[in-house]
Amino acid sequence: RGGGGVREVALSPLDAPRPTEIAVLPETVAKDVKVALLRRADEAARAAGAAVRQVSASYGDSRRRILVANSDGVLATDDQVRTRFAISCVAEGDTGLQTGRESIGATVGFELFDTKDVDELARRAAARAIAKLAARPAPAGTLPVVIKQGSGGILFHEACGHGLEADHIVKDLSVFAHRVGERVASPLVTLVDDGTMGPEWGAFAIDDEGHPAGRNVLIEDGVLTDYMWDWLRARKEGRASSGNGRRETYQHLPMVRMTNTFLANGTEDPDEIVRQTPHGVYVAQLGGGQVNTATGDFTFGATEVYLIEDGEITEPLRDTNLIGNGPEILRLIDVVGNDFAMGSPGTCGKQGQGVPVGTGQPTLRVSALTVGGTAR
Repeated sequence: RGGGGVREVALSPLDAPRPTEIAVLPETVAKDVKVALLRRADEAARAAGAAVRQVSASYGDSRRRILVANSDGVLATDDQVRTRFAISCVAEGDTGLQTGRESIGATVGFELFDTKDVDELARRAAARAIAKLAARPAPAGTLPVVIKQGSGGILFHEACGHGLEADHIVKDLSVFAHRVGERVASPLVTLVDDGTMGPEWGAFAIDDEGHPAGRNVLIEDGVLTDYMWDWLRARKEGRASSGNGRRETYQHLPMVRMTNTFLANGTEDPDEIVRQTPHGVYVAQLGGGQVNTATGDFTFGATEVYLIEDGEITEPLRDTNLIGNGPEILRLIDVVGNDFAMGSPGTCGKQGQGVPVGTGQPTLRVSALTVGGTAR
């Protein structure tokens, strides 16, 4: 039986800077004001054309007030406010039903809508659905693939980000294990995970173990420099946490998770990247995907894709998957644009837990990627 006694610990308050200041707490905004946003978006989407048959709009906000105190003397607090808006449209035509979706979100309050126009968001979603009605089947085979700014960050989140989380590393379940200092990507690739990147969706002052958010360079100029660490794995390795210990709620165990993960800016003009691609596909929006962290193999759906012919973006394509291997894709990035942008807000699922994450990248080209189309 365990002995009794009391252990006293001196708690040292942590003053971690907040990534953003909240101007308008969503909880102070009347519900009818929020509902009015949904109605505006619905009307704008349906006004795009008779082909739009269904519109689904959603608004959400959250506030997490966190206090962490533990036997290591940590005493830290955070107040995390997030606001988001999304709209999906279904258009009907001779080719059947096609969908278009747009979403916005940030670690801010209701002031999000001071700079973001839900009407324009709705028009873009409707236009995407309508354009896909004229889409032809995508080609099948290995082709150069140009990925539009902001839209492809989720590919690198899945294809290599999870493989750089320390829990996979210490269990030897990642293709990146034991490779710090090695070249694992094109020299054009610098991959960063940054929880301090306000007001992006994955930003916060402290992680869910009470450690300050950090800006962690994982791959620099193609060379693997570090992994992402929570407190448990970091302590075993005799190093500091990188601020990546996250949990869905206080009821869940923390684990290593990404925050805002992105490829850093390059130098090339994005239009020139397309002009320098005689034949290939242009991915304007990616959908969901899955990856095997042990091998790096992935499959992704692409929800807005176009054909590149003679250096120009031409016809829209449909029924497209991107199939490849994460480490191989990193090596095959041969041009990186200078137009960096973050993408839509996301929720990353791992071991049954979901946490908010951001992704982003400039326009870039992968010289050879398997496109799983249906054209013959």
